[in-house]
Amino acid sequence: MRVPSRWRTGVAHRLEGWGAALCFGAFGLVPLEWASAVGGALGRTIGPRLGITKRARLNIARALPELSQAEVSPLIAGMWDNLGRVVAEYPHLRRIRVFEPGGRVETRGFEHIDRAVATGRRMIIFSGHIANWEIGMLAAVQYGISVAQIYRAPNNPFIDRMITRFRGTGGELIPKGTVAARRAIAVLRRGSHLTMLADQKMNDGIPVLFFGRPAMTSSALAALALRFDCDVLPARVERLARARFRLTVFPPLPLPRSGDHHADVAALMTQVNRILEQWIRDRPGEWFWLHRRWPD
Repeated sequence: MRVPSRWRTGVAHRLEGWGAALCFGAFGLVPLEWASAVGGALGRTIGPRLGITKRARLNIARALPELSQAEVSPLIAGMWDNLGRVVAEYPHLRRIRVFEPGGRVETRGFEHIDRAVATGRRMIIFSGHIANWEIGMLAAVQYGISVAQIYRAPNNPFIDRMITRFRGTGGELIPKGTVAARRAIAVLRRGSHLTMLADQKMNDGIPVLFFGRPAMTSSALAALALRFDCDVLPARVERLARARFRLTVFPPLPLPRSGDHHADVAALMTQVNRILEQWIRDRPGEWFWLHRRWPD
């Protein structure tokens, strides 16, 4: 008798969930510095040997063709080191105090958030899967603003629930999908703010240049910003050393107002992709090169 694929998927998700729970549990038992170091060591030791690394190599070869093979290998190791650290840092997220003097996170540019709040401006704060990308949402909530995050939920619902529990930020989480746009509109209508990671491929998005090649890019950020006249703030996370970070908020991007809505959406998303590309070029080992970012 053939086992239904839905049942097989459910079993696989449970097994993956149990494995993830064991890993997260082990990382949660040791101090953050140790967990991050071990996660990084495991990542850079195991990751480059996995088949999925071929996708990262292909992405790097097409996005950064000027790099030699000798330069690509340490970049790959750096990406896996960072990814291993991010995984190991999840159980400790709720204990990171972003604005603690002398703490783990150095912050800059929050006067741009203060200015928006003081003038009653709604904000859309964007970043990418760079360094520990959870720091941005953590900071927004701890800064005391009402914020919701649009995110792509993992395919495994058990892992999604675990990560959501680790975030424990108090901010609203909106998984991408059929209801995401409706919920995001509701957030902005009540005067709250949005954060999102804008560097993933969206099959139903629009083609926007990214590293000189068209990449299907979600237009939601631009469409919402133009509709609600939001301040669009870039927020960059950098890993300074081990489990220490810098979070920089930049001034709001100029909103294009040509009268052609589609052209304005494309123009704003071009600005967003250009900024993300520059951050990645500055620190290519901190980006998640495993995304299927380009159609080919």
